[in-house]
Amino acid sequence: MQRIGSIFTPSFAPEHLKPVTLAAEAAGVPELWLWEDCFRESAFAAASAMLAWTDNLKVGIGVAPMPLRNVALTAMEIATIERMFPGRLIPGVGHGVQSWMAQVGARPASPLTLMREYVPALRALLAGEEVTTSGRYVQLDQVRLDWPPATAPAIIAAGEGPKTLRLAGEVADGALLPAGWAPRRLREAQQLINEGVAAAARPTPHETIVFVVTAFGERAEARARAEAEVSKWFSPEEGLVLAGSPAQVAEGVQAFFEAGATSVMLQPTDGEPGLEAFMGHVGEVVRLHAAR
Repeated sequence: MQRIGSIFTPSFAPEHLKPVTLAAEAAGVPELWLWEDCFRESAFAAASAMLAWTDNLKVGIGVAPMPLRNVALTAMEIATIERMFPGRLIPGVGHGVQSWMAQVGARPASPLTLMREYVPALRALLAGEEVTTSGRYVQLDQVRLDWPPATAPAIIAAGEGPKTLRLAGEVADGALLPAGWAPRRLREAQQLINEGVAAAARPTPHETIVFVVTAFGERAEARARAEAEVSKWFSPEEGLVLAGSPAQVAEGVQAFFEAGATSVMLQPTDGEPGLEAFMGHVGEVVRLHAAR
């Protein structure tokens, strides 16, 4: 099933989170995602609050940096939230920004090796298994969660480079692409993800989630493209950003689904003047897409 949601980025202070979360649920936005950028909001603390404030909203973590967190701690965080709010958390992990990882003394020499060890261990722990492993980065000795979730949630892995995209397809339940992927590049990424899925012979469907910078209303196109330029992934490619009325955005989202995305998360610009109104527009996009 194709899904549309939005993102509360850490460009906005934590005190804005509650009104934006309530606005998203009131508008019928089914998913609201978070980032765990250094050195801003904690994703799991924020996710717990968001889930407690709402009844139906799903919360995605896109993503928690693996080098910052021991895999057992990440499993405990996810399991606790999942047991309190069953089926409403979408946990994601990733390499993290390597310069930030270096700042805290956690930069791995091989991020790919870390992901290859970390994601399978995390999935096994959440499945209630006892895990013993002695890898380069992940070392566990008969570790089992006392309170595993009744149903282990799907684990999403973020990626951009070809090797990471293949690995995400191989070891995770879904892949997440940050903003900056036009539909043409998304098709190329999907091919790499599919190679990893095929190599692992995964029996269950694999998700591809893409973030897309979006702006509504006055000067929407200019604001969205300015964000792309600042982010240094500006490209004249059609569909790199979405802008305009909810109807125009709903039309533009379709190209990402046709390119292989299963979920499209509409990302406000850092200078978005009205986050609550933005969530209202996203809700309208969701309804328009559902009516297609």
